[in-house]
Amino acid sequence: MAAALVSERGLHWVRRSLKQQWFRALTFVRNASSGSCRIEKVLIANRGEIACRVMRTAKKMGVRSVAVYSEADKNSMHVTMADEAYHIGPAASQQSYLNMEKIIQVAKIAAAQAIHPGYGFLSENTEFAEWCKKEGIIFIGPPSSAIRDMGIKSTSKAIMSAAGVPIVEGYHGDGQSDQQLMEEARRIGYPVMIKAVRGGGGKGMRIAQTEVEFLEQLESARREARKSFNDDVMLIEKFVDNPRHVEVQVFGDQYGNAVYLFERDCSVQRRHQKIIEEAPGPGISLEVRRRLGEAAVQAAKAVSYVGAGTVEFIMDSQHNFYFMEMNTRLQVEHPVTEMITGTDLVEWQLRVAAGEKLPMTQEQLSVKGHAFEARIYAEDPCNNFMPGAGPLMHLSTPVPDAFVRIETGVRQGDEVSVHYDPMIAKLVVWGDDRTAALNKLKYCLRQYNIVGLNTNIDFLLNLAAHPEFEAGNVHTNFIPQHYDGLFPSKEATSKDVLCQAALALILHERIQTNTFRALSHDPFSPFANSSGRRLNILYSRNLALLDGQNKVNIDVTYNYDGTYRVQIDGQVFHVFGELNTEGDATYLKCSVNGMVSKPKLVITDNSIHLFSMEGAVQVNSPVPKYLVGIDASGSRGGAVAPMTGTIEKVFVKEGDKVQAGDSLMVMIAMKMEHTIKAPKAGVIEKVLYKEGSQANRHAALVKFVEEENSK
Repeated sequence: MAAALVSERGLHWVRRSLKQQWFRALTFVRNASSGSCRIEKVLIANRGEIACRVMRTAKKMGVRSVAVYSEADKNSMHVTMADEAYHIGPAASQQSYLNMEKIIQVAKIAAAQAIHPGYGFLSENTEFAEWCKKEGIIFIGPPSSAIRDMGIKSTSKAIMSAAGVPIVEGYHGDGQSDQQLMEEARRIGYPVMIKAVRGGGGKGMRIAQTEVEFLEQLESARREARKSFNDDVMLIEKFVDNPRHVEVQVFGDQYGNAVYLFERDCSVQRRHQKIIEEAPGPGISLEVRRRLGEAAVQAAKAVSYVGAGTVEFIMDSQHNFYFMEMNTRLQVEHPVTEMITGTDLVEWQLRVAAGEKLPMTQEQLSVKGHAFEARIYAEDPCNNFMPGAGPLMHLSTPVPDAFVRIETGVRQGDEVSVHYDPMIAKLVVWGDDRTAALNKLKYCLRQYNIVGLNTNIDFLLNLAAHPEFEAGNVHTNFIPQHYDGLFPSKEATSKDVLCQAALALILHERIQTNTFRALSHDPFSPFANSSGRRLNILYSRNLALLDGQNKVNIDVTYNYDGTYRVQIDGQVFHVFGELNTEGDATYLKCSVNGMVSKPKLVITDNSIHLFSMEGAVQVNSPVPKYLVGIDASGSRGGAVAPMTGTIEKVFVKEGDKVQAGDSLMVMIAMKMEHTIKAPKAGVIEKVLYKEGSQANRHAALVKFVEEENSK
């Protein structure tokens, strides 16, 4: 793999010296009659799992791949997979993955005939598509006119209405004053959806249930839209209560042909962002499926669409559907469509971009079986799905095969960066029917084991096992409606599992002392013995473990035969076992009162992690008080940064009195807007950060004096 630093000097050299070489290096083999060409090298203007996904198909087709990477991604998986990789700037995406000039120059240096934008970043950027065309580089996506028309929601609604595609009632006009937007919302009737016209991925989108909260939600949507799209023009739509989010995969070629590859249901979401997808949609009849597909093709043809696209609809309880938006790119959830149709949509993209006709006609396409995709994120579902970042200290996955796909861009030891989306992977499974596929999903989720940061895996398991989800009764309000079932109160860890944890610690100690014995060259050292063996007396000890906040005292007696007598709260267990290493994984083969099990074991610092088909369990060893860090934040109540990010807006100043729940600041972190609120009533003693400044995770944002101490 070649690597290069694209410096200003390098760019100048390219512009001056390689201009002619660039055109000579283009290896298009054009057919005068068909207009087709052969793509031999493609640059992927993206990172992470989508870059790796495109590279896999490129390699399969014999197409060389070129990666670009920021400083934060220099050791990442997509850089390793590529045939060539080029450094394009600092971690901030505006200076790297969103820097159009640098990416175009890398394409010239590498003599890549085409650029695949993946999704996000520049994938739906009209200017970038136009720039590629101007430079003679194939943009693997639709014409820039389609991106422009579908990227502005008001324009797209007008085009779809004219094409006969059903749309939701709303306001898409130019008048953008607070008063006019509020009047339009009143005319449409609450609740209403406030959307950025250039929005996507849930950004710049808010729901106003009543007129009282309209202006607050409007301003919040505008702030996020300005940050994400540099455009805060809004539209107002009628909010359909408990709708389904159903989208159709469409594909067009340069000859006016277009097909639909059936629908996906992406209804279950948090923060208006998808979390689990499936294809086909549960409970959708063949007739509705046909009408959905035909409407999507109608929408694609209305803008002369070429390549992969997704037409998104909202669907009510009567299966009436309405156009919402069109994503002019490959979607995150495209693998479920591939699984049920037996296609490779990235291969289709490369072939169509090279001027070939669609590989299949509508009559040749059919649905086979059912597929699910679960997005595995670094986030804390119990804290409003707060995204996180940090090292993947342990990462093991199900074994991929024809029915299980792991779409990822990270490996064990990598770090989920604070600079980008916190998605770790997509777990995609296929089954003969929905029940079989769902059972497969739950089985594989239990095999997806991560240590080092919070993930949503347990939440996904709760979701997949929920009776209403199993029945296919899905809608966009699913999580709030079934909150109690999806976030059950944490139960105490069973005593059997606590016995396993105690045994794991004892066996781990034995390995450490054996290692010490070998290194000390003193096999009789008392410090190199953890057997607890005594003459004429059985050795006993007390182990203390933390099960959440609950301290559990465990009495362990070492028997002469290598087994252990374990007592917890007066209950006695007979325990023995050993540690087995299989590949990179360690398993605890143990017997507790005759019940044999083999959970996967990971011990890090003071934590014991046990993974089994019954779920994941973490217990901790108490840390001595003198080793516990003291909270020096000075926040006196939690007015701290939830993660590293930028202060977007400050609402308070020194001396202000605030009530519990009052907004203090707005922070942008990991592509999300977070409102920091006062934990209690009190007085702002000092504001520690200005608008535009960067705050690290857990940093105190204000000095806050509680009300009882401020009098």
